[in-house]
Amino acid sequence: MSIRREILIVEDNPGDVRLMKEALRMLDRPVNVHVTNDGDQAIQFLRREGEYIAVPKPNLIFLDFNLPRSGSCDLLQQIKRDESLTCIPVAVLTTSDVDRDIRLAYDLHANCYVRKPADLDGFFTTICAVAHFWLDVALCAGDFGTSGPK
Repeated sequence: MSIRREILIVEDNPGDVRLMKEALRMLDRPVNVHVTNDGDQAIQFLRREGEYIAVPKPNLIFLDFNLPRSGSCDLLQQIKRDESLTCIPVAVLTTSDVDRDIRLAYDLHANCYVRKPADLDGFFTTICAVAHFWLDVALCAGDFGTSGPK
């Protein structure tokens, strides 16, 4: 029996959220998908504050790089400066391929910067590939607890 993994999508576009959820259903292992619409909600989720007090810690964060309110850059800084959150991989998703944006995301310690493909098949393939890499291929701190692999 496989362990269910937790994914947080931080995205304000309902259409992109719907497509990402559909793509993630195609993964080989089951995942729980959580969604927040902006940076303020996301940091509350990650710190388990307010309505998010009982949520699990995500194994992966998909972060839209163009969020309203508390923006993506602020959220990314908060995640990577918080010792309890910094080891969670953050995959920045965006329509931008501007070098300045890419550099900024990596300067803020994003784990990867991924351009959202315009075509549906490409979008699904990209979301699944990123999730597969971070959930099944890469080893992340905390994956095995303190006693090693199980």
